[in-house]
Amino acid sequence: MRILVTGRNGQLGSEINKISLKFDFDWIFLNSQEFDISNLKNIYENLDTISPDIIVNCAAFTSVDGAEDNFESANIINHKSINLIAKWCNLNNCKLLHISTDYVYEGNTNIPIKEEYPTNPVNNYGKTKLLGDLSCIDYNPSSIIIRTSWLYSSFGDNFVKKMIYLMSKNVEIDVVNDQIGSPTYAADLAKIIVNIIDTKKWKSGIYHYSNLGEISWFDLAKDIKHICGFTNAKINSISSKQYYIKVKRPNYSVLDNSKIKKVYKFKQLDYKDRLKECIKIINYES
Repeated sequence: MRILVTGRNGQLGSEINKISLKFDFDWIFLNSQEFDISNLKNIYENLDTISPDIIVNCAAFTSVDGAEDNFESANIINHKSINLIAKWCNLNNCKLLHISTDYVYEGNTNIPIKEEYPTNPVNNYGKTKLLGDLSCIDYNPSSIIIRTSWLYSSFGDNFVKKMIYLMSKNVEIDVVNDQIGSPTYAADLAKIIVNIIDTKKWKSGIYHYSNLGEISWFDLAKDIKHICGFTNAKINSISSKQYYIKVKRPNYSVLDNSKIKKVYKFKQLDYKDRLKECIKIINYES
């Protein structure tokens, strides 16, 4: 079975690549230079050449601020390219597993969000990702869509690595206390994805996956400080209004994982335990 993973150099693509050798598949990992999904004219030709049986789409335009400034670029990568990939999969009997985001929701609730909860993104990034999800549903109904939240890893740039760097330099940090979510270790999501493929239990639809926990960015920063032992680091708790945020984010984006746990019998791992594991790897590699 040939599996194409896009976004090879991203957090999730890197984590899938790390564990791929444990599974006896014909893996193809491509970065944005090797498979530029923003070049819409070449998508069919590239997929015809690769001829995958499964596509795991980790590629995305992930800059929330950048998407607000340049909607068209974000829309090409997060939506228009997915439209074509989904159509190709449907025409070629290829399974598609697409990675999405909590940002498709408005974030105006205070209880964990289920998959059927109404979508209403508050920024262009969320809008383009939602359009990509809808393309999967409309043009390849057998797609699996996994929406995740607050992704971090030992690979790439993310909140956890940024906090570790700033704290190590004794930089005073302002962190918002009124945006609530569930941090997700990309290594855990990678295992979920590969296990779905390995079990051959392909149940199409939208799923949520995040680690277990409900915290603010400020609380997450405090956890990082404590785990790393940065006793002198100063973290200020501030509101979103106090902190200049160019683009609105959801205030509450805790995802309900009940569906994926029921269908695939996966365990939802505690965010703090997984954060410790990631930080251990980051410290070892630094």
